[in-house]
Amino acid sequence: MRTHRILVINPGSTSTKIGVFDDEDVVLEKTIRHQPDEVNQYKRVIDQYEFRKQVILDVLDQEGINISKLSAVCGRGGLLRPIEGGTYEVNNAMLEDLRNGYNGEHASNLGGIIAHEIAKGLNIGAYIVDPVVVDELHDLARVSGVPEIPRKSIFHALNQKAVARRAAKDLQQSYKESRLIVTHMGGGITVGAHANGRVIDVNNGLHGDGPFSPERAGTVPAGDLVSLCFSGQYYRDEVMKKLVGQGGLMAYLDTNDAREVEKMVEHGDKKAKLVFDAMAYQIAKEIGSMSAVLEGKVDAIALTGGLAYGKGFVEEISKRIHWIADVLVYPGENELEALNEGTLRILNNEEVPKQYPNFAE
Repeated sequence: MRTHRILVINPGSTSTKIGVFDDEDVVLEKTIRHQPDEVNQYKRVIDQYEFRKQVILDVLDQEGINISKLSAVCGRGGLLRPIEGGTYEVNNAMLEDLRNGYNGEHASNLGGIIAHEIAKGLNIGAYIVDPVVVDELHDLARVSGVPEIPRKSIFHALNQKAVARRAAKDLQQSYKESRLIVTHMGGGITVGAHANGRVIDVNNGLHGDGPFSPERAGTVPAGDLVSLCFSGQYYRDEVMKKLVGQGGLMAYLDTNDAREVEKMVEHGDKKAKLVFDAMAYQIAKEIGSMSAVLEGKVDAIALTGGLAYGKGFVEEISKRIHWIADVLVYPGENELEALNEGTLRILNNEEVPKQYPNFAE
């Protein structure tokens, strides 16, 4: 069978991660750092695409990668309209929403655009895989109690879906036959109930609900939050920073680095131990709630993300949930691999690429 060479692109605010794969084998993985003056000269994030594309091409040339041998290019999915999970072909409707920043401006919006621009010159396919806007929520999961504020699906879809497929494979099942709880534990924490290939419930990991994390507050008492907002002590942006960026571990311990907190605990810091254990406790509670969503029929619980490297932290969670199902641990985010795997399923005819809808029609 022919080997497929795939270029994957994951743009961040100050860096662009790229990978070249021959089927599942890594040929090249590289993080390209961008200096502040390089990106700040552009008024909008989207204006950076030509600059970033050229930097990628220059690095590939320096590394001796002949792009004419590529079979496909895949970019990180951006802030598009809510869509179901899967691998999508980059089309004109998607490009328009990415360029216009339909759901907001973010560096990830550049992924599909750069992939399209490179692929177009080579006459090969351009794709995105499982963007953060993946929405497969059950109707029951959307009801919040306040009609004006429905619950939204914003989570680590790329890593969660990739880990769910990996867990299903380890269980010798297909993803579409599995019932799994997947917990992504990084700067933000999301816990998803995966039922037969769909994430039917998940906490909003951006600034919504769920466990507190290294830098996010998660669910907080709503009445007290309202009082804080109208206390006259804070501007709106300051309250938002308390919820996203300055919440969680950062608020209690002045660090968002879990490794530092683990060292504090090892050196006998009682406050650090209390807060760290509380974060594990809240994650376990959220996993328990997702087991109720799945009616107790759970094939496995998967823990992933950077915090999954912490053996003690994983044990603290596992001791509260192992009665539900076996706990599988897949540390790290592995986003480049996930983008490659999604594209490979298309090239191997295991799946048909999905089409981003033209919402203007």
